[in-house]
Amino acid sequence: MAGKRKVHTAAFKAQVALAALKGDRTINELAGQYDVHPTLIHGWKKQLVTGAEEVLGSPARVASADAEARQTELFEQIGRLKMELEWMKKSCPLRLRTEGHWSRPIIPS
Repeated sequence: MAGKRKVHTAAFKAQVALAALKGDRTINELAGQYDVHPTLIHGWKKQLVTGAEEVLGSPARVASADAEARQTELFEQIGRLKMELEWMKKSCPLRLRTEGHWSRPIIPS
């Protein structure tokens, strides 16, 4: 029966990837030191290099992307609410509209 897989923390992966990025030791030496497979080290190093742009990117760009996503979400919500309002106006059988405000319907007795 095979043993359980090791789950490495992000801090550990970053430490190993930074050590590999330094280049003062070979990947095989690092693999022996940290007791991980060299393929993992190559993958973590690649993730570190490709993700560095996001980490060091402009905070204004990140903030604008968040604001744009929020704005899109709000516009979608406004559209849904408008559609629901129009449906309610059309489907409500007892309605009375006076001066732009909804009032209670007058039910004949």
